[in-house]
Amino acid sequence: MRIFENLESEVRGYIRSFPTIFEKAKGALLYDEQGEKYIDFFAGAGTLNYGHNNDKISEALIEYLKNDGIVHGLDLATTAKKNFLQKFSDTILAPRNLEYKIQFTGPTGTNAVETAIKIARMVKGRSNIVSFTNGYHGLTMGALALTGNAFYRDEAYISRSNVSFMPYDGYFGDDVNTIDYLRKFLDDPSSGLDLPAAVILETVQAEGGVNVASSQWLRDLEDVCREYDILLIVDDIQVGNGRTGDFFSFEEAGINPDIITMSKAVGGGLPLALVLLKPELDQWKPGEHTGTFRGNNLAFVASTVALEYWDNDDLSQAVKSKSEVLKNRLEEIAEKYPEANASVRGRGLIYGLELPEKNLASEVSTKCFEKGLIIELAGALDQIVKFLPPLTIKEEVLKEGLDIIDESIGEILKEKKERLTGEF
Repeated sequence: MRIFENLESEVRGYIRSFPTIFEKAKGALLYDEQGEKYIDFFAGAGTLNYGHNNDKISEALIEYLKNDGIVHGLDLATTAKKNFLQKFSDTILAPRNLEYKIQFTGPTGTNAVETAIKIARMVKGRSNIVSFTNGYHGLTMGALALTGNAFYRDEAYISRSNVSFMPYDGYFGDDVNTIDYLRKFLDDPSSGLDLPAAVILETVQAEGGVNVASSQWLRDLEDVCREYDILLIVDDIQVGNGRTGDFFSFEEAGINPDIITMSKAVGGGLPLALVLLKPELDQWKPGEHTGTFRGNNLAFVASTVALEYWDNDDLSQAVKSKSEVLKNRLEEIAEKYPEANASVRGRGLIYGLELPEKNLASEVSTKCFEKGLIIELAGALDQIVKFLPPLTIKEEVLKEGLDIIDESIGEILKEKKERLTGEF
């Protein structure tokens, strides 16, 4: 590991949690240079929904390169882009009766968010954007202003103006309807809340702690946006692309966002970000918002193949079935170890196991790594063990990983008890 310590910036993060050199990967498994196997409950922070080195995707990429397909094309018309656009329209948009223009941005999620808030402000002629407590939308300057976590904000010298934070669903517990809270601010001309151009949110706050907005809350938020002429932006970068069981995370609620940001798994494992915007919002002048890597032709090839998983509902049903396995087992673990005061929440194949005792979640992640499981943390205090396996994970591998979680928690709690009681 010395070369990384000597040459790579101190900003490196995940390498500190998982200190080994990975060499190969397949499906839901990683292998390091020593040949040790690791189950992957991290999936590239949600990028690898279709698994590592998916055979269909790999074969398509190899064939494309062998045929000298265009790799870099700015926003030129290419065969790869044509095929992607047609597939996305036919397989994703048309069956859901959704009408959006597709804008390709720089290759990361934060690029998509920057684009979305820029066009929203331009179209509405207002600068304010409403974001929500515990929201995470990226780390470039505009997106960072929308991100709540102080770890990223203090001190980034960002412009903190033109963004107003409102409480997310359940932020004050079950007794406070936070939509009523937002409406009160909008109704009161002395509240200090400037009428926003847009509201941006994740339907499931992933990095923020796997906080799940109810369908009713999402519908009520959409009603408020329509009433006050506010654009509704859904950030589906991590929890879209099938993560909740449906392709879009908001489908269950039946809402129709004005703008959707997408990245991570939409590229089939390769860098790709896009913004879906209703046609009347597509008010850009040609070249007004640009970038060297807007539209990745290799990612178009990968994504076109990955979208074949959505030609029928087999993957969707498999995600929902494995979701029940994951949820039930986590609830069993929480009940098995009452001293951990654990709680479970999530949807589809994104779940969080909250362990409120300081550093306990971190200890669990470390112990899991020692036992051959890659799993990361979420929440403002890193108090949540976040489950984010590939959607294509085999059920037996999912259960094997959950066994490691169970064993790790049990061993850590036993060690703590022995230290406290002096029993060895």
